[in-house]
Amino acid sequence: MGLYPLKFNPIMKDRLWGGEKLKSLFNKPSETDTTGESWELSAVKGDVSIVSNGAIKGTSLQELIDEQGEALLGKSVVNRFGREFPILIKFIDAKQDLSIQLHPNDALAKERHDSFGKTEMWYIMDADPGAKLIVGFNKDVEKEAYKKSLEDDTLLDLLNYEEVTSGDTFFINTGKIHAIGAGVLLAEIQQTSDITYRVFDFNRKDKEGNLRELHTDLALDAIDYTKKDDFKVAYNTTKDQVNGMVDCPYFKTNFLDLENDLSQDVTTRDSFTIYMCVEGSATVTNDYGSAELTKGETILVPASSTKIAIATSGVKLLEVTI
Repeated sequence: MGLYPLKFNPIMKDRLWGGEKLKSLFNKPSETDTTGESWELSAVKGDVSIVSNGAIKGTSLQELIDEQGEALLGKSVVNRFGREFPILIKFIDAKQDLSIQLHPNDALAKERHDSFGKTEMWYIMDADPGAKLIVGFNKDVEKEAYKKSLEDDTLLDLLNYEEVTSGDTFFINTGKIHAIGAGVLLAEIQQTSDITYRVFDFNRKDKEGNLRELHTDLALDAIDYTKKDDFKVAYNTTKDQVNGMVDCPYFKTNFLDLENDLSQDVTTRDSFTIYMCVEGSATVTNDYGSAELTKGETILVPASSTKIAIATSGVKLLEVTI
C-alpha cells in the first residue's frame, strides 16, 4: 500500500503561560485553560505522534520511519538524519509571556546533551493589539554586562521588542535570546530538539509554588551577544503560487495563499512535505489518497509521492520540506 497524506493526533502540552485559544480556535482536545502547545508532528521520545486517519490509523511516526524509511522521509533525509525525524512542528498559544531563553547550536548541544541544537521559525497566526516578541538585544552587549544585568534584575532593558501582527514571520537562529509575548498565537517549525536554556522567567512560580529552573551558567557560552537585525523574514504573498520564506540547513518553508487549486510535480523533491494550515481549508491529494485540512491542522505528505494536488476555494498554508 502506498503512503497517503497523513494526519496525526495532536499532543497537547499544559504550560504555566498557556491559554484556551488552541481549543477555542482550532478545536484541539484540551481539558485545561492553560494549554500552551499542540505538538503536531513529533518523534521526540515520550512524545511520538500517532496517525489519526486512513488505513494505518494508530501507527506511530517512529514505527512508520522504521518500516518505510526512504519512502516516508526521502533518501537524502535518511542520509543526513538516519531514522530520526529531523523537525518538530507545533502551534503555540501564549496567554502570558514565555520565559526569556535561547538554544545552543549543534556543536554545543552535541557536546553537552548528545542532541541537535534548535534553530526555529515562527509564523504569527493571531496577535492581540500591542502583543510583542523579544528577539535579540537592542545593542551589542559584553558578557560581563549581561551577567550584571541578571544580578541587578535589569535584563529587560537590554532586549529588543518587536510588535507583531498576523502574517509576521521570524527566524530564530541558535544563540539568539528570545521570548514569545502574551497574546501571541503562532506556528513553530524547529529542529527536533527540546534543549532550551531559560535565563529569566519574570520570577514566576509554578502550580506548586516553585520558581522554575534557570540555566544561567549553561547559557553564558551559548548566547550571541551582538545586536543583529536578521530575524524578520521578508517574503512575497503572491496568490496561487509558491512563495519562499525560509531556506536554512534544517528546513525550507514556503508560503501558499491559494484561491484556486494548485498541483505540483514533486518527483525530484526527495523529502517529505508538511502542510500547516494557517487559514481556510483544503483537500490535499497525492498518488495514493487524500486528506482534508482546516485551520490549525497539519498534514504530512510522504516523500514517495510524485505529485501533490491542493484543492481549495481559499487557504493559506506553510509548506515545509528538508
